[in-house]
Amino acid sequence: MSLPTISPEDAKRLIEQGGTLIDIRGTDERAREQIPGSKHGSLTNLTEFSGTGAPIIYHCRSGMRTAQSAERLRAATPCEAYILEGGLDAWKKAGLPIFTDKNQPIEMQRQVMIGAGSLVLLGMLLGTFATPAFYWLAAFVGAGLVFAGVTGFCAMAKVLAAMPWNRTAAA
Repeated sequence: MSLPTISPEDAKRLIEQGGTLIDIRGTDERAREQIPGSKHGSLTNLTEFSGTGAPIIYHCRSGMRTAQSAERLRAATPCEAYILEGGLDAWKKAGLPIFTDKNQPIEMQRQVMIGAGSLVLLGMLLGTFATPAFYWLAAFVGAGLVFAGVTGFCAMAKVLAAMPWNRTAAA
């Protein structure tokens, strides 16, 4: 059995009545933007929020991660639980309050996509207008992305994590 969804407005009412809103996104995503009063609960550590008996509402950015993890969330939650329909995006669209810290870096996955996409585009442009040897840059980045997908280890993310702008991310 999956978890039912709840609209942002209904979730806000439930929270005002004692419900708990849990953000399942990564620490880097949450550091930049979050719903005030929400708790952070990664998908690997759900049990610490389940002891109150009050309803729990899980959310991510768009609602996709929570929907994909609904069975696991349901199994880890012994009380009434919901998924915030549309996630943080829907919460914002409903005009409900958001805490944003623009000083925090954008999440690592987006940094990798921007970096990889830029390098592939650069390799293609230089390969076309300078020398075909630059096509190897696009091939190298593509091979790195395939390797990251297969193994779960992303060298570009490791390099980006060491950059000065990522050292200030909230833990």
